[in-house]
Amino acid sequence: MPQDDFYTKVRAGLSALLRQWQALGQADADQLALILAETARVAKLGTPDTTPDGAMLKHWSQTLEDDIPLWAPRTAVFLLNQMPAKPTPQSEAEACAWAYCWLRNRTFNTVEAAHSALPAHLQAPLKSALEAAWRDQQGLRLI
Repeated sequence: MPQDDFYTKVRAGLSALLRQWQALGQADADQLALILAETARVAKLGTPDTTPDGAMLKHWSQTLEDDIPLWAPRTAVFLLNQMPAKPTPQSEAEACAWAYCWLRNRTFNTVEAAHSALPAHLQAPLKSALEAAWRDQQGLRLI
């Protein structure tokens, strides 16, 4: 799978991650945006310049533009992985974005370590996407 193709899927899947967070989060859009930003800060997944409101979260969840700050979907993956509902990606693009964010959120020495660290319910749905994300990540490293 070419890196450009993978990254195109990642960009398309980022908004889907935020839609899942909105659909499964048990609060209104403003509260979900606040939880996302505060979790990003506390978990060191990014440093939002400002705390978005519900309208901004809704915009990010509906856009395919490059204006979604990476801390938002990275934090959504962090939160979705911990939900008792055990959400899974709903599309190939979302799986690619999920895997990409998983690798950005933590450091792994091998793709096998990254795969086995996933919650059990995500190991099968993210297997091929995680392998593509790993290849993409390794392809970006300087030798």
